[in-house]
Amino acid sequence: MQNILIINTGGTFNKVYNRVTGKLEIDKSGEAIKEIAKAWLTELKIVNIIGKDSLDMTQDDREEILNIVKSAVEDRIIIVHGTDTIDKTAQYLSRANLDKRIVLTGAMTPFSINPIEATANLSSAYGYLLQLKENNVYISMNSKIDLYHRVIKNRGKGYFMITPKS
Repeated sequence: MQNILIINTGGTFNKVYNRVTGKLEIDKSGEAIKEIAKAWLTELKIVNIIGKDSLDMTQDDREEILNIVKSAVEDRIIIVHGTDTIDKTAQYLSRANLDKRIVLTGAMTPFSINPIEATANLSSAYGYLLQLKENNVYISMNSKIDLYHRVIKNRGKGYFMITPKS
């Protein structure tokens, strides 16, 4: 059995509606991840950190993610991250030349509102991670999975796509 670490940083994936304020707020406990992963029948370690929308992430936040990845005994890691700056964090991790297989994922619709996208993205990241042979940093979003620099958010159309090989 392969141990996998899931690092939960927040993002839309984890947002829940606050009935008092009327706002979507990030659930920092990772309940959405636990709900999805309970059917996987494998040992998972989930670490909840930061708890921010990715637009609010700082360089210190990325450094915190990197430090957890570096210190992890697991060599297979999923990072649940907001979609707006998922590429920046992926690039930052890639520059560290880690001896790990890392897949970043997230969702543009909160699990609490409609669980389909978050479930599909996290499950795709998990399945992809299990078959990976090479250490590197990948992004898994909207059925698009590849090296981090190839999966980009098309902000005008509201979905992720894979760039042509260069």
